[in-house]
This record gives sequence, C-alpha cells and structure tokens, in this order.
Amino acid sequence: MQRLVRRLGALAPEGTPCGKPLSMVHAHALMLLLTNGEMSQQQLGAELCVDKSNVARVCAKMVDAGHVRQRSSERDARSRLVSLTVRGERLARDVDASSAARFKALLARVSLDHAPSIIGALDCLASALQSLSGSTSSPEDSL
Repeated sequence: MQRLVRRLGALAPEGTPCGKPLSMVHAHALMLLLTNGEMSQQQLGAELCVDKSNVARVCAKMVDAGHVRQRSSERDARSRLVSLTVRGERLARDVDASSAARFKALLARVSLDHAPSIIGALDCLASALQSLSGSTSSPEDSL
C-alpha cells in the first residue's frame, strides 16, 4: 500500500498524480465541487476526510487562487458555503479529464483478465478503510 501511494504521487505536496500543480486535497476538492455543486466547508471536509482546520486552509488557498468563492449560509451564519468560480470549474474539468486519462493509461497496462479482480480488490480495500475510520462517505468516493 505504501509503495502504491508513493507511485501514485500522493505524497507530492504541490502536484497531483494527473500532473497538475495542485495539492491532492485541492484537486479533490475541485472535483467534489464540480460533481456536487455548492457545499458547506463541513460537508467538503467530511467528503475529503480532513479536519476543520485543513479544509479551512485549503478553502482559503482556493479562494486566493480564484478557484472558489465562499459565502455565509443564510440558514446558519456560522456555516461557510463554497462554490466554484468559472475559473475553478474550468480547472476542475481539466483535473477530472487529466485524472481519467492517467488512470485509463494505468489500466491499459493491466491485463484485461486481471482488471475486474483489481477493481474488486480496490473496492474491498476502500470499504475496509471506510469501516476502519468510521467515514460517512461511500467506498466509491474513496477511489
């Protein structure tokens, strides 16, 4: 698992496995916002499996970069809502496409006979991690 994480590039502080000059949490936050639309910082943190201070820090970086905007919730002024800007949406689509291309190329190097068992094993690992951590996100979101 450690070698897999390293080979994926997950430890690079300012670069995603798909080659973008973003941290992994920044890239994943963009893709979550692209998929889900506006989210509270609390929801975003739960989906990313990061604590309140880390999600606040990444949101501040994304605001500074012009990728997201934040506003207070009308229902709860303590809650901050995060949504993509036009620039952020463009980048999120680029990150998503680059990520898909990278993983498609990776799977192309795997025998077709092995692909279903590999995907099944990854799904099993994601489920085990979810139950181990008590996460509320779905196993598919972890992959």
